[in-house]
Amino acid sequence: MTTRLHHPNRPLHIAQLAPVGEHADAQLREHFGATALWEQPDQNAWLAAHASDVELLVTTVRAGCSADTMAQFPRLRGICSWGAGFDTIDVAAAKARNIQISNTPGVLDACVADMAWALLLATARRVAEGDRYVRAGQWVKLGEFPLSLRVSGKRLGIVGMGNIGQAIARRGMGFDMQVRYTARSAKPQLPYEFTADLEALAEWADFLVLACVGGPSTFHIVNERVLNALGPQGILVNIARGSVVDQSALIHALIHRTIAGAGLDVLEGEPGAPKVMRELSTAVFTPHMGSATIDTRLDMQNCVLANVDNFLRSGSMLNPV
Repeated sequence: MTTRLHHPNRPLHIAQLAPVGEHADAQLREHFGATALWEQPDQNAWLAAHASDVELLVTTVRAGCSADTMAQFPRLRGICSWGAGFDTIDVAAAKARNIQISNTPGVLDACVADMAWALLLATARRVAEGDRYVRAGQWVKLGEFPLSLRVSGKRLGIVGMGNIGQAIARRGMGFDMQVRYTARSAKPQLPYEFTADLEALAEWADFLVLACVGGPSTFHIVNERVLNALGPQGILVNIARGSVVDQSALIHALIHRTIAGAGLDVLEGEPGAPKVMRELSTAVFTPHMGSATIDTRLDMQNCVLANVDNFLRSGSMLNPV
């Protein structure tokens, strides 16, 4: 279902840093009078003339919003972002100026959790490799394709136990798995065992799924030691951020088979994957498409519009960061 919003009586100057989606872009333009900065023939000239009037910015997790960008808008009071993460927004700079930030949590949890499981199953059961095997005409005799790893009944370790991590865990219970997790703090209300040490969690797990935030606090927390702890029968799945994994250490682990494989929706330096990774049969890739379903992307657009509408009417965000 799409959301059509009506411009309230009280005007608010809104600038849009990046496209959010066809539906939301039209609503922002037609009903909120937002200016799409990328459409301005001379963006610097527009900013010089109008930046001092802007009170609300609309951006995306990809475009972000740096402290320097915020500094261009002296009356800025809010930032509405499309996406679940906020590691590309300078939250500290915003808070220092009492600028509110919203994102689009919740609406994408199920699809991202589904993608984590798609990658987990595809890697463990060698789905992509089997597809290539058949397409190449190599399937000429039954039983010659290499064996894969069982998923049901195994041990699932999750890094990050927010909404997405919890959705991944619930799916794990459907596969009769033992579930443990690590996070910034334990969540006693959940029926899963908390393990404070990431290396210890990796040593216990058969599958280690990353569902944590990006940014400096999680930079390269999955390093050589963690990968060694995961071991030669262990599989890494990353639907969080590429920065969470030391990619050089991961490449070494995959080449030397010190882990069994990796299912990766995100990579350091994306878009694109290094040639050495693309040649590894034990890695399964998707192009950062965890939330990329028609249904979820429309829900995300509507969430941005709802935050803009609420800020316009009440001065507060529905989904504050």
